[in-house]
Amino acid sequence: MPTRSDEEATLADLLGRRTERDAVGTLLSRARAGRSGAFVVRGEAGIGKTALLGFAREEASAQGYRIESATGMEAEMHFAFAGLHQLCQPLLERAEGLPDPQRAALDVAFGQRDGSAPDRFLVGLATLNLLAEAAEEAPLLCLIEDAHWLDEASAQVMAFVARRLVAERIALVLAMRDQTGGGTRAFAGLPELRLAGLGESDARTLLTSALHTPLDDQVRDRIVAEARGNPLALLELPLSWQPEHRAGGFGLPEAGDVPFRVEDSFRRRSGTLPTESQQLLLVAAAEPTGDVATFWRAAAQLGIARDAIAPAEAAGLVDVDSRVRFRHPLARSAVYQAAPMSERRRAHGALATVIDPMRDQDRRTWHRAHSVLGFDEEIAAELERSAERTRARGGFAAAGAFLQRSTELTPEPADRTRRALEAAHAKHEAGASKVALELLGIAESGALDPMQRARAALLHAQIAFHLTRGEGVPRMLLEAATALETLDFALAHEIYFHALDAVLVSGDATDAARIAEAVLAAPAPAKGLREVDQLVDGIAAILVRGDEEGVPLLRAALAALRDAAAGGGPYANENQPWLWLAGRMAVGIFEDDLAHALTACNIDLSRADGSLALLPLALSLRANVLIISGELSRARELTAEATAITDSTGNAPIRHARVILAAWQGDRAAVTELNDSTRRDDHYPEKSTEAALGQYALAVLLNGRGEYSAAQQPAQRACDSIELSLSAVALPELIEASVRAGDSETAALALERLSTRARASGTAWALGLEARSRALTIAGPAAEDHYLEAIARLEKTRIAGETARAHLVYGEWLRREGRRQQARDQLRTAYGMLTDMGAAAFAARAARELGATGEHPRKRTAQPTDQLTSHELHIARLVATGATSREVGARLYLSPRTIEAHLRSIFRKLGINSRRQLRELPLP
Repeated sequence: MPTRSDEEATLADLLGRRTERDAVGTLLSRARAGRSGAFVVRGEAGIGKTALLGFAREEASAQGYRIESATGMEAEMHFAFAGLHQLCQPLLERAEGLPDPQRAALDVAFGQRDGSAPDRFLVGLATLNLLAEAAEEAPLLCLIEDAHWLDEASAQVMAFVARRLVAERIALVLAMRDQTGGGTRAFAGLPELRLAGLGESDARTLLTSALHTPLDDQVRDRIVAEARGNPLALLELPLSWQPEHRAGGFGLPEAGDVPFRVEDSFRRRSGTLPTESQQLLLVAAAEPTGDVATFWRAAAQLGIARDAIAPAEAAGLVDVDSRVRFRHPLARSAVYQAAPMSERRRAHGALATVIDPMRDQDRRTWHRAHSVLGFDEEIAAELERSAERTRARGGFAAAGAFLQRSTELTPEPADRTRRALEAAHAKHEAGASKVALELLGIAESGALDPMQRARAALLHAQIAFHLTRGEGVPRMLLEAATALETLDFALAHEIYFHALDAVLVSGDATDAARIAEAVLAAPAPAKGLREVDQLVDGIAAILVRGDEEGVPLLRAALAALRDAAAGGGPYANENQPWLWLAGRMAVGIFEDDLAHALTACNIDLSRADGSLALLPLALSLRANVLIISGELSRARELTAEATAITDSTGNAPIRHARVILAAWQGDRAAVTELNDSTRRDDHYPEKSTEAALGQYALAVLLNGRGEYSAAQQPAQRACDSIELSLSAVALPELIEASVRAGDSETAALALERLSTRARASGTAWALGLEARSRALTIAGPAAEDHYLEAIARLEKTRIAGETARAHLVYGEWLRREGRRQQARDQLRTAYGMLTDMGAAAFAARAARELGATGEHPRKRTAQPTDQLTSHELHIARLVATGATSREVGARLYLSPRTIEAHLRSIFRKLGINSRRQLRELPLP
């Protein structure tokens, strides 16, 4: 049987790939110089991805790189962090140098210690720092082949690392097929190098290199045409033909999908081998770790001599030395898929017998599960225990796979129902919601008890939200919560919480009222209400019974949550999921101290447990509170960090803090662009709170620019939101826009709503806004007392942005009243405050008013820190507190080397050369 020669492989590597080779060379040279980078090589099976990675390996080796690699394997997709472990295993001796939380996360992920499931992006930071440590000694090339078959956890971590590479001397190249699903979603947005087929001339040259006998011209033309430039097709297909086919042109491959035909070529080639060789190939295909000791023990268990592998090696299908490697991933899948089910079971049985249960119990169980036919309760129970262990490591996909197979092997209907329901939950947690629905159907075909029915209803709602973001989701959550009230009050109230949160985000007032009524009608628990229960009850009371009854309940709940979360320990973490909504509600009832405390605590807890899924939300909410507090510079840092994290994790973008910040800064172009992006984003329907927040931002922008008539409509849309925090901050915008546009009726209605909320709240923030808004609606001298009251009250709060605007509108009123000198005092104060904040549009408005009094304000003197980006300013502020590069890197999910690179840029821009000098500078 002919095999592919080294000469042919080299020719395939070089032909027609100059652009791609240049891209690899550029990546390596930049990384060597301290400018890390990554890209994805995409293309159909056999197009040359493996060859390009081989070229990268050779080039990097010649340049003194350390090279580490991993290969995604279809059979490994259910084992969390399996691919990542391949990459990191040779480097794990360096893990001792990682910060404790990172080292613990990595140890739990790799099963080296027990612990709660680690946040995948904390594992990502640990991986980034592990690779960065290795790259300190020599530049590092990481090669990931078949990334489309990576387990989801590994894919997310590697995508995170790829997006955070900056200055670590690391080059990362991932190769994957042109397909969706699997781990490919995680890599969306990374730079890509797409491989097309070879040109006709190169294809002919490559085909000729693979043949050693004459070929009819017409036959050659047809092969080149059908191969469509696929190098593997051109090299491998002729090897499976009989000599008469090559010479006479008979038996040509049928037109169709090239990868399928290539895989079929491997299948036919393996089918000609001796029986024992085929059996050993199947063992190799069934155990994708490539562990050669396990492979030979399984061969002995089957009674097959080692030399039986020689024909498979000679056929160019597999190499067996220190590891078992298939020459191409298509060969592995071809061998496994071609084998009869009975032979697959035999191979899995041999592997299960020889794997040490003390060393790898879960893999042994997996093989046992695929070695049996029919029901087997003993193995089903083992699978259930394996699911518990893998779920504890964050392996939801693995847990779902174990439980799914456990369900199939379970003989007793009640156990099958229970396991199917657990499998459905695990599959949904792993992102396989459609499979979860199938398992849910199996569970519901059995006899569910009331608790199981309620959990099934909850899962239906969660899956519907994940798949469609449908309007019916809050109602589905309501039904699930109602069913659980008498069974598990705590879980029922948590579901009510999620239902209220979902409906506040979706903006459906009818559903909000229905859910709120159900919450208030629920029986009280015997053990008393927890903080989250009080929070849900307070929100429900406002929605149904109004501010007068609801605000005191909500304030008490928020204070209790603040105290519990600030107390530290595990109890603080129990309250973390509720802090996102609690912070918004504090703004909704004008509690500035609570808003600051809750949003700051939310960030601290999210950072502490490395929760990158929650941290961008926490940062964005905190930024919103800082914006209205006049701390625009700090808010800019937090929004930049939130954006960097969502870009790194691939999660849905969060734009509301960025658009609100842009509005206060007077950046019309940014407000327009961000709102347009939200309108185009399927994550955020037109009636969603995210869209309404964009309308609030637009109203702020237009009011700042004095375009009051244009500001009315977006302000009204924001006020129509049932989200309490949004209507709270939007009502003053609507009142100001309506008064200045001459629409007194709309202003009066909005003022009535604001006054009701302000009286119920009773805070200086609430009453100050109410006084300022009322003053705007009053003509003549009677307005002055309200202006003065507004300033006096707002000056007692932390909401400096609204305080500055109170000085502005009072100064404008004084100028219109002809009291020019007093107007100058107020406008000068407003201008100074707004300029220092960076609220450019409002500052310009104050400057125009000052100009109308005959005074021209001084422009703000440029500061050295103005040259810093938001990201650099954030790093500078942290370093100025005395934090080390490692500590700053851990906080911002960057490597210490990247922090050092940013510091060099900061020092250059500021004209300094030390951390001590940085600490002495006044930072905004």
